[in-house]
Amino acid sequence: MSTGIDVADLPKVELHLHLEGAAPPAFMSALAAEKGLDLSAVIDGDTYIYTDFPAFLAAYEAVSSILQTPDDYRRLVRAVLEQSRDQGVIYTELFVAPAITGTSMADWPQYLAGMEAGADDVPQVECRFISTAVRHLGPEIARQTAEVTVAHLTPRLTGWGMGGNESMFCPADFVPAFDIARQAGLGITTHAGEVEGPQSILDSLDYLKPSRIGHGVRAIEDAALIDRLAAEGIVLEVNPGSNLRLDVYPTLDDHPIDRLLRAGVAVTVSTDDPPYFGTTMRDEYSELARVFGWTKLEFDAINRVALSAAFCDEATRARLMKHFEELAA
Repeated sequence: MSTGIDVADLPKVELHLHLEGAAPPAFMSALAAEKGLDLSAVIDGDTYIYTDFPAFLAAYEAVSSILQTPDDYRRLVRAVLEQSRDQGVIYTELFVAPAITGTSMADWPQYLAGMEAGADDVPQVECRFISTAVRHLGPEIARQTAEVTVAHLTPRLTGWGMGGNESMFCPADFVPAFDIARQAGLGITTHAGEVEGPQSILDSLDYLKPSRIGHGVRAIEDAALIDRLAAEGIVLEVNPGSNLRLDVYPTLDDHPIDRLLRAGVAVTVSTDDPPYFGTTMRDEYSELARVFGWTKLEFDAINRVALSAAFCDEATRARLMKHFEELAA
């Protein structure tokens, strides 16, 4: 680049990162060895092993099963945030799922306390948690998850969302859970428009009323939806590397992030489950610059969007914005 700036070195804000999905492979192998368990079938050095989407889900489940105590989660959060720090991330939000953490949701307060302690260990990265319903577990489990979430809020647990299999159930089925979270003052996001098309995003907007959409890239298939996203200021948590690895798009040249940005949609960049998808935040920035010609101008703009959309209090937002501007100067 003519400015001599390596965009990979820029300060970064990441809004879409799954805690278990961000687990460093070497950390998980070491944790398994401590427990006398073997993950060699799904981990090879610094790489998670899988061949297709079902195998990815199986590997994810096998690795996550190693996390058995609140202290395991303390150590995991610390390892993940250290990884984020080394990627130049100054603020991140982690998706956490009470329904699949611990042996039952009754354990959630202890596990959340462990996560909080892990975040305390890495003060260089400001962290918030997004409690997440698992869509394919159904609306009733989602409602229970929302109730457990709002009963155990902490200063860092500030968001509510939904992940899981986008092809199962309908957004309308989850209105009660989202209403519980919204009434408690939590920021609202939901995965949509990744596996399924524009209608998934439209239904999520109409029924769940999020301020952000996880992924959302298939909005590119509906011009009216693009206009609506831009007009309503809905922020997309875009994960290009994830979309490529899971065959949503064949190459980055085909990915719609640049077209969405040029159409006035508020986009941000994240990594989703980075070690599973062979990516990092530095890699994402370098590839976007290489393929679309993005410069410091575009990256600074999307990071300001991300900070404006972050699920944090206004004092924290102002402090982070000041810190970002100093680092980006």
